[in-house]
Amino acid sequence: MKLRRDIAYWIATVALVICASVYAQTADPLPSWNDGSTKQSIVSFVRGTTDMSDRRFVPPAERIAVFDNDGTLWAEQPMYTQLAFALDRVKALAPSHPEWRTEMPFSAVLKDDVKAFEAAGDRGLEQVIFATHTGMTPDEFTKNVNEWLSGARHPRFNRLYTDLVYQPMIELLAYLRANGFKTYIVTGGTVEFVRAWSDRVYGIPPEQVVGTTFVTKYTVPNAHPTLTRKPEVDFVDEGPGKPEAIQRFIGRRPIFAVGNSDGDQQMLEWTAGLSGARFVALVHHTDAEREWAYDRSSRIGRLDKALDEATAGRWTVIDMKRDWRRVFAFETAN
Repeated sequence: MKLRRDIAYWIATVALVICASVYAQTADPLPSWNDGSTKQSIVSFVRGTTDMSDRRFVPPAERIAVFDNDGTLWAEQPMYTQLAFALDRVKALAPSHPEWRTEMPFSAVLKDDVKAFEAAGDRGLEQVIFATHTGMTPDEFTKNVNEWLSGARHPRFNRLYTDLVYQPMIELLAYLRANGFKTYIVTGGTVEFVRAWSDRVYGIPPEQVVGTTFVTKYTVPNAHPTLTRKPEVDFVDEGPGKPEAIQRFIGRRPIFAVGNSDGDQQMLEWTAGLSGARFVALVHHTDAEREWAYDRSSRIGRLDKALDEATAGRWTVIDMKRDWRRVFAFETAN
């Protein structure tokens, strides 16, 4: 009797494993994507690069996928989230800086004078970023970011900024990882800002986030080893800086890359120039109802030259309105 029970248990276990395997192969890995050429091209690429019998097969160690962050993985309008954080931090720190009431660009921020702040230009932006992002340890900065993210709400949707990640892209990241890809964020934003929450929101650990960096110094005050973020930019991860950063920090050329703006153009060119299997895509914001519609004339996430190159180079253009059944997780799928 015991032998029969053991055999029955073994048969049932094997059956469950087979069913689970079949389900994993047949279940839709991208349910928030509409059926169409874009979704089909993604699935075809992943299947081809992970099938040893396919001429497109790529060994697991070489399956590197890189993604821009703002406008590619989460919303970037009406201003970059990191800028919204910096402006709010100025207001939070203002009681300790009474001189800011009359000192530009801080006075403009405190008065919500957008025109005056914009008139301060890049120098004014730099001053705000240095005042709110440096002069502290990485842990202190991470704490500030997470405290802000826990309560700050987007002006249009009245939701936490981390609710405004694109559900189709979350599914794509998971789909790639399930098939042996290593997923990285390569962002023009500062690296510690994204590292503060990338693991819990995207499933991407901090060591797989590449971005703009500040000079960081090691000291041992009072026998306590300390890292301090200095008001000096070390590396700008934007435009041509992106492929340079990929080589510098990742060390492997990606075979899968997604961006959404001209700032991602060189990263996509670098990936497209690889011989063999590669997938290069742009997220095109075409849905003013569910998100925004913008490209060539936008001040935020401008997509102009890269869009022309996508057409000429036959990159995949992800049309938000056409290709996504839903944009955000809280949204009802069409």
